[in-house]
Amino acid sequence: MLKGITLLPVELSQQESISIYKKLARVNKKIGKLDMLFSRSVINTSLLSLLSFNESVQSTRIEGTQVTFHEVMEIKTDKNISWQQQEVFNYKKAIDFGFDEIKKGIPLSTRLLKEIHTILMTEARGTRSNGGEFRKIQNFIGPDNNIENASYIPVSANRIPEYMTNLEYFINGLPHQSFDHENEIGYEAVTYDSDSLLRIAVSHAQFESIHPFLDGNGRLGRILIALMAVQEKVISLPVFFVSEELEKERIRYYNSLNATRGDNPNWALWLNFFLDASERMADNLIKKVENAEEVMKEGLKYCKTRSQKDAWIATFQLPIITVNELKVELGVHYNTAQSALNHLVSNNLLDKDQSVKRNIKYYNYELLRAISN
Repeated sequence: MLKGITLLPVELSQQESISIYKKLARVNKKIGKLDMLFSRSVINTSLLSLLSFNESVQSTRIEGTQVTFHEVMEIKTDKNISWQQQEVFNYKKAIDFGFDEIKKGIPLSTRLLKEIHTILMTEARGTRSNGGEFRKIQNFIGPDNNIENASYIPVSANRIPEYMTNLEYFINGLPHQSFDHENEIGYEAVTYDSDSLLRIAVSHAQFESIHPFLDGNGRLGRILIALMAVQEKVISLPVFFVSEELEKERIRYYNSLNATRGDNPNWALWLNFFLDASERMADNLIKKVENAEEVMKEGLKYCKTRSQKDAWIATFQLPIITVNELKVELGVHYNTAQSALNHLVSNNLLDKDQSVKRNIKYYNYELLRAISN
């Protein structure tokens, strides 16, 4: 059983450091390529919303929900939905809120994290946690409700402010008295002014290990990754969504996090895992953007009128769409919207649900496949 964590910064042996920094250079280059591709994309605004929803789905799946990206695209609204779907919509709202705050220049502070947590926990599954409030009791991570079987016991509730202050300064790249200590000979620190991607990796793991809330720590910790990437200008648009890669190797993710805990943490294991996941994420997102742009370009070849072109572009914001939704989206007459969608169907760009007579849905399956892989 592991108990507690050490305060930041973290230390790596010189050998670990050399290996990690070599990998870091390669991963930063890949992320730079993704950033350039996404910034230049003609459909980046549309893709941003879809990728945010996909991240919301993948992150909540790590916690055990079974919601799919396709399902979320079908329902589009958080009215009369299951608790699993509610968690996905809360996650998307929380990401959007966080990004908006960072755009205003508000730093990633404890206050902001508490506000984001409040959004995450709104009407969530039988939550024991007051949204936005640090826990006041000891919690633990384990297979059941018995603390004796715990794999990890986080810091005590009365030490959360101390650990969160230490983390907050680290996140924001600011010096703090708690960072002052001598490195062991032959060791190198990852500290408040180290490479941004390494600090993001450390910050996520440290937040998860502090486990400051009773519920929602995993989801909030993954939102922290995406928000910190924008704040630190690792990427200019909010698309650093690594949950899909973490979900694919969930056990390795948890094992690597666990390695950073206790009296003898192994940070190299976690940093290597996070960098590998980030590299796969960048490769995957580059492919998604390129595939989506190809779908867009091919479809435009079949659009002869302005309304047909606008309708096709609108399906990249709403890949499952009705005539009424398109009418509102484009500000056109019902018949114009219907005619444009049917033209896209006749050219095999969209599929029309022919099993219903009202509120008929039109599906851009090529785009859905490109985004959800």
